[in-house]
Amino acid sequence: MDTGNAAWMLTSASLVFLMTPGVAFFYGGMVRAKAVLNMLMLSAAALSVTAVVWTLWGWSIAYAGNDIGGIFGDPATGFLLKDTMVSTDGVFGSAEVDGAAYPHSIDVAFQVTFAMITVALITGAIAERVKYSTWMIFVALWITFVYAPMAHMVWNGGLLSPDGPISNAIGASAHDFAGGTVVHINAAVAALVTVLIIGKRKGFGTQPFRPHNVPFVMLGAWLLWFGWFGFNAGSAFAANGTAGYAWMSTTAATGAAMLAWGFTEKIRSGHFTAMGAASGIVAGLVAITPAADVVSPLWAMVLGAIAGILTCLACSLKFKLGYDDSLDVVGVHGVGGFTGTVLIGFFGQGTGLLAGGDWHQLAVQIVIALVAILYSGVITAIISFALEKTIGWRVTEAQEVGGIDLADQGERAYDFAGTASSILKEVK
Repeated sequence: MDTGNAAWMLTSASLVFLMTPGVAFFYGGMVRAKAVLNMLMLSAAALSVTAVVWTLWGWSIAYAGNDIGGIFGDPATGFLLKDTMVSTDGVFGSAEVDGAAYPHSIDVAFQVTFAMITVALITGAIAERVKYSTWMIFVALWITFVYAPMAHMVWNGGLLSPDGPISNAIGASAHDFAGGTVVHINAAVAALVTVLIIGKRKGFGTQPFRPHNVPFVMLGAWLLWFGWFGFNAGSAFAANGTAGYAWMSTTAATGAAMLAWGFTEKIRSGHFTAMGAASGIVAGLVAITPAADVVSPLWAMVLGAIAGILTCLACSLKFKLGYDDSLDVVGVHGVGGFTGTVLIGFFGQGTGLLAGGDWHQLAVQIVIALVAILYSGVITAIISFALEKTIGWRVTEAQEVGGIDLADQGERAYDFAGTASSILKEVK
C-alpha cells in the first residue's frame, strides 16, 4: 500500500466533509434570523441521512454494483459495503483499490462526502419554508435515485463517462474531473424543479429578504474554499502532480471569479459587497471543478472570470422569471457548473476549440451537460411531486411568518428578548 496516497485521500475526504458545514454557515447567514437553525439542520440531515444510505446501498449503486444499462449499478453487490470490507480476527479493513494502492474503505469515505455536499447544496433554494421531516425523506430518495446513478454514469464507466456510448458516438472523451455534472448541475436542476413544485415564500418579490449574519456567509465561503482543495485536488486520487496543479488552478480560477463578480457588482450597484465576494468565491470554485486538471493557468483564470460575471448576472433572473430560488443555487451552481463543463470544450488543453483546435470536445461537453439536466430534472420532479402530494413540503403560512425555527425545531437561534431584558436590568 502507498501510505502517502492513502494519507492524502483520507485528508481529502475530511476536507470535503468540512464543505457541508461550510454550506450550512454560508446559507445560514443568508437567511433571516428566524430560519437559521432550520437551515443548519437541513445540512445536518444531508450528512446523517446520506451516511446511512451510502453505507446501505448508495455506494453499490454508484460504484460497486454490476452495471445496469449504463445508468446505475445494482444495489445488492455492495450492500452494506460487503464488497469493500474484510475482517481479520474481528478487526475490519479493506482491500486496495486497483491501480491506486490505497484501501477501498478510503474510496468509500471520499465518495460519500461528495454525495453529502451535493444534496446539501439543494437546501439553499428551498430555505425558510420546508419541513425537516420531508427533507430527510427527500435526501434518502434523491441520493438513491438521482445522485448515485449520476455518479455511476459519469465516474464509473456509465452513459456519460469518457469511454461511454455518448463519448464514443461523438468521438471525444467526456470530461468531468470533480463534479460539474454530478454535483453542481445535478444539485441546481434538482433545486429548481423542487422550488417550482413547492412554491414561493410569502412575500417573495414584494419584500426584502435580507441576510441576518453576513460574517456567517463569509465564514462559510472560506470554509468551502478550504474544503474544495480536497474536493478538486483529491480527485487526482493520489498525492501527485495532478493534485498539486488542481489545487493551484482551483485557487487561480476562484480568485479571478471573485474579482470579476466584484467588478460586475460595482458597475451595477456601486459597491463591492461582502455577499458578492462570498458568492464570487463559490462561483469560481464551482466553475473550475470539472476542468481543474485540463486547463492551463491562463485559461483557468479566464474560466473563473467568465463564471464570476455570468453567475452574478444570472442571480437576478429569478425575479424576472418568478421562481423563488431563495439563496441562488440555480444562479451560482447551475450556471457556474454548466459554464465550467462547457468551457472545457474551448479551453481543455489539446482538445478544446481554442486550446486544441477541435470541436468534438465542445460537442461532447454540451451533450453530457444536457443529459445530466434531463435526468436530474425528470427524476427529481417525480420524487418532489410525490412528496408534495403525500406528506407535503411546506410548513403552514403562519409558521413560516412566525419563524420556521420555532415551528419545526422548537428553538430560537438568538435570545433577543432575554438579551434586552438583561440590558435593561443592568441599566437600572
